[in-house]
Amino acid sequence: MDDLLIQRRMRMPVVTGVPTSPEAVRSSQPQTGTSFREVLEQEAQKTTELSFSRHAAGRVAERGIEISRTGMERLEEGLRMAREKGLNDTLILMDGSAFIVSAQNGTVITAMPSQELNGRVFTNIDGTVIL
Repeated sequence: MDDLLIQRRMRMPVVTGVPTSPEAVRSSQPQTGTSFREVLEQEAQKTTELSFSRHAAGRVAERGIEISRTGMERLEEGLRMAREKGLNDTLILMDGSAFIVSAQNGTVITAMPSQELNGRVFTNIDGTVIL
């Protein structure tokens, strides 16, 4: 070893014994506020919120794809399933329409109605969720 390093280590104080100031004792009373479970569930809900990119929103409007509240919930369920499997870019097939979704960002990248699916090849996807 380097002599300088050895000298530095030799000068470091060695502390033993009981700490000079006792730590504050936690009270046994339950804390008021939100529990860890509640916070975790709220954060999980935030991460499953689905958004549409400008491109995808344009495609949905242009191609006349109708997505109801139930449809959005199903898309979010598909997103949750994709995340559980560790997928990044996912093809979600729902009600005859196809949605390419970035599971990492929770963003629909593009959408295609059933009439345009024949003869299409989807590339650069990690997996498919069929709802």
